Amino acid sequence: MRYRPLGDSGLEVSEISLGSWLTYSGGVGREQTEACTRAAIEAGINFFDTANVYGGGASERAWGEILGAYPRDSYVLATKVYFPMSDSDRGLSREQIHKQIDASLARLQTDHVDLYQCHRYDESTPLEETMAALTEVVAAGKARHIGFSEWSVDQIRASLALPEVSRWVSSQPQYSMLWRAPEDGVIAECEANAISQIVWSPLAQGVLTGKYLPGQPPPADSRGASEEMGGFIGGFFTDRILKSVQRLIPVAREARLTMPQLALAWILRQDNVACVIVGASRPEQVRDNAAASGVTLSADTLAAVDEALGDVLAGASH
Repeated sequence: MRYRPLGDSGLEVSEISLGSWLTYSGGVGREQTEACTRAAIEAGINFFDTANVYGGGASERAWGEILGAYPRDSYVLATKVYFPMSDSDRGLSREQIHKQIDASLARLQTDHVDLYQCHRYDESTPLEETMAALTEVVAAGKARHIGFSEWSVDQIRASLALPEVSRWVSSQPQYSMLWRAPEDGVIAECEANAISQIVWSPLAQGVLTGKYLPGQPPPADSRGASEEMGGFIGGFFTDRILKSVQRLIPVAREARLTMPQLALAWILRQDNVACVIVGASRPEQVRDNAAASGVTLSADTLAAVDEALGDVLAGASH
């Protein structure tokens, strides 16, 4: 496993990290969650990403119990705040940020997280209030660093212009061969300000594994067939996209990589990317994904990827 700096935080994170969005929040049982976490640590993964909203706190509780068996300084722990936790608890107000960080720490069974992220931008709260509250959380030692997810370039710039507030170290965007929106400005803006990308959905909800075939229902044991985990796959689940993804199979074979390894290495070609977040329901998936660390794709392979996906790239960021 190779490691990269997380912004200017001084933290080094594994190129491949483990997330818990659709898996450990309800779609995957406790025994599997523990097995995948153990496989991740054995593979050298040291970055674990969750959020208060995942399973209404279930994901944080699971990792609070499981990661508690390991030395706290042996892993980098990240969680998020914004989405509703109740009818009245949501957003990035000062009250919510302080309330939710305390609740997250209790579920995670720790006195601090290494990274506290704004899960989205809160249009209903003044940015100054949000940034001041995050700064207070850092000053209190409850979070070492702060990040954001899916903020626009204008929102990033506005936050960076505020005086005497904590500085971002990370951005968490959706980014993959099939979704290239961050290349339209977010990556460049972040790179200029020592903010690293922590990429979510690098396999396009599993579509880039190649296991979903055009004109056929998803395999019974796949995320696409799961009521708990399949709700977000629809945008990628079209025959046009699935046919294009099938054309990547010989590209991966030529590069002597599995399809997930090709997709992850494609993202890691970006120097501004600190790590890619993968979800896994089985330990062997963790190990296969971890093997993408350190892979360098040739210019010919990168060109072959774009050629295979040519008919869908025009809409890749929309």
